Amino acid sequence: MASIGVPTEIKRDEQRVALTPDAVRELVGQGMEVRIQEGAGLGAGLTDEAYRAAGARLVSREQAWDAHLVVKVKEPQPEEFTFLRPDLVLFTYLHLAAYPHVGRALLEAGTTALAYETVQLEDGSLPLLAPMSEVAGRLAAQVGARLLEKPQGGRGVLIGGCTGVQPARVVVLGAGSVGWNAARLAAAMDAEVFLLDRSPQRLRELEADRRGRLVSLVSSGSLIERLVPTADLLIGAVLLPGGRAPTLVSEDLVQRMRPGSVIVDVAIDQGGCIATSRETSHTDPVFTLHGVQHYAVGNMPGAVPFTSTEALVSVTLPYIQVMAGRGLIEAVTDRPELLSGLNTVDGAVCHPGVAKALGVPTRHPMACLR
Repeated sequence: MASIGVPTEIKRDEQRVALTPDAVRELVGQGMEVRIQEGAGLGAGLTDEAYRAAGARLVSREQAWDAHLVVKVKEPQPEEFTFLRPDLVLFTYLHLAAYPHVGRALLEAGTTALAYETVQLEDGSLPLLAPMSEVAGRLAAQVGARLLEKPQGGRGVLIGGCTGVQPARVVVLGAGSVGWNAARLAAAMDAEVFLLDRSPQRLRELEADRRGRLVSLVSSGSLIERLVPTADLLIGAVLLPGGRAPTLVSEDLVQRMRPGSVIVDVAIDQGGCIATSRETSHTDPVFTLHGVQHYAVGNMPGAVPFTSTEALVSVTLPYIQVMAGRGLIEAVTDRPELLSGLNTVDGAVCHPGVAKALGVPTRHPMACLR
């Protein structure tokens, strides 16, 4: 019988969990053993009793990690490295470009690790990143609006302005799921929004849904240099699947922003796209540099763990079912997008973006599995 383990997340301020009771019921109904660490769902409002009623075994941390397939939300923390082993398949968000020490631990242990964020469909979309990107983008606008308030250290600007008063200017770098959701919500709050992306095709796709004071522009270095100093709120939302985010905004540009302006760098879990960013936490989310507030929490959706857990599990469950039910080689045959999710296998890196970020050679994922 295939066993699936769900440890409690121990990354600071992380309250999400990798499976819901409803998902457990589906897996158990298909003949799988699901081991949930006691208390794993409490942060998301999901009780041990609900998991037990769904058919899960409530176990210790060690027993959860001893399963054939371990599903998580965030990358393993250093105190979990001892649980990594060659016969383990780990399925979670990894972001190895931002956390190379995790990559080294996975390679040393010989663990097979698949990253949610690099599972990619033929059309280039990232189905397991999309729901969390949607949450993070909406949070970025919401958090930014709050931080612009004077009691929070901001300029004292109402994001949507009011009659006779200019609204806040919001500049969003990247029109992927994060950037588009951030721009849409900011525009819905009546902000003046500039959405920048390198792809004219992507901007053209979004044009039909553009509303309010939202202007989409093809990104360039000179455009960024002109717009960033005028921004009340700057949202960094760029992504290179598996790789480190490019630095688009220099420290000099940050210095030219007005005191009390706000930066929300959603790309921080891929290293950040603002030169002055450093990762923060939900308990200490903001630091000020050059008079500009920086919000760079690496697990933004963790602020709304109930919503985020439900959204995440709705897209990961079909992949968990096929991996646990049929084994990894058959799973990638059935769902070929899982091949791009393979980051490490048997001491080798199988994703070119991750390999480049870690500075190691890459192997073709099918070669890794043979």
